[in-house]
Amino acid sequence: MSRQVFLYDPPDRFVAGTVGLPGRRTFFLQATAGPRVTSVALEKTQVAALAERMDELLDEVVRRSGGNAPVPAMAPAEIADTAPLESPVEEEFRVGTMALAWDGEEQRMIVEAQALVELDADTEEDLAEAEERLLQDEENGPPMLRVRLTGTQARAFAKRALDVVNAGRPPCPLCSLPLDPEGHVCPRQNGYRRGA
Repeated sequence: MSRQVFLYDPPDRFVAGTVGLPGRRTFFLQATAGPRVTSVALEKTQVAALAERMDELLDEVVRRSGGNAPVPAMAPAEIADTAPLESPVEEEFRVGTMALAWDGEEQRMIVEAQALVELDADTEEDLAEAEERLLQDEENGPPMLRVRLTGTQARAFAKRALDVVNAGRPPCPLCSLPLDPEGHVCPRQNGYRRGA
């Protein structure tokens, strides 16, 4: 079976969003272009890591260009996207591996999210080789979402993604673990159950 690549170059919209209530949210990356919509599921930590690394890469691009790259220092407020995900949200695949790159010629951020794949291997070395072969296989590799963004779009994506991650349950003031609406067993209170 040949690899399925969902390419958005450029997308009309590329955002991170959630479905569900805090504490039980499912995180998605969603790209749209005209009537096409692609949604891929991933973990909260993956969304946070993607946004943080994207900001770091953009900062490095600005630094290396001496400030001449078409990348704003901060996400412009006028392009902030606070709208919900396009409905219905239909998961194409669950993300396993992500990659970021900057195309210096086109002045574009490239975001790749590949499907999670289970590999069987006897040793760590065999597993690493199998992973590398799979990721390099352009013809038969796992499904992939590939999005090319301007520097401004990338900054806006990163800001929204971090806002979405931070919009969950508030942290406990004692242990910093998330507070549930039903209460919280705080390790710093030796198991005493606090109300929310």
